[in-house]
Amino acid sequence: MKIAVPARNGSIDEHFGHCKEFLVFRVEGDALVAEATLPSPESCGCKSGIAGELASIGVTHLVAGNMGEGAVRLLGASGIAVIRGASGDARTAALAFARGAIVDTGLGCAGHGETGHSCSH
Repeated sequence: MKIAVPARNGSIDEHFGHCKEFLVFRVEGDALVAEATLPSPESCGCKSGIAGELASIGVTHLVAGNMGEGAVRLLGASGIAVIRGASGDARTAALAFARGAIVDTGLGCAGHGETGHSCSH
């Protein structure tokens, strides 16, 4: 299993579409192996193509803070399961998910698609 985490300075970014980078971890047994750091594309989000890029390197799960439903659908269409509601240190959250301690809250950002919408989580 490979887990991607939208991050900023080692912590989960509060919003997928605003992250600085994606930290990618591979699960080995009950441990994580850091595998890659992907810079976030400009205007990261559901229209950026990041879902396909993550899928192309084998990411199967994305552990995030918050994101809109458009991003959730595109990631899902690329074979990436989304787990929302995580916070704190990116590596710690990815490991907690790998061990079954984090599940998707199902809560996302409201208002995406509205002109001028800007999340401020």
